[in-house]
Amino acid sequence: MLKTHKYSIGQAVYFTSSMGGRTGSSGSYRVVRLLPPEGDDYQYRIKSIAEAYERVARESQLERDR
Repeated sequence: MLKTHKYSIGQAVYFTSSMGGRTGSSGSYRVVRLLPPEGDDYQYRIKSIAEAYERVARESQLERDR
């Protein structure tokens, strides 16, 4: 069965950075673009209101924002 993106454009998500020691990037973001998968993990372009730039995150780094 073909897997689809778990999150949609405009959805609020919580990003957890996997870069050891760099926890400052973790926090609340909005999905701004759906990207193709890398291996078995879909990717997203996400944006925080606290940052001037967008990030690319793997689906495994995201969860629904509370």
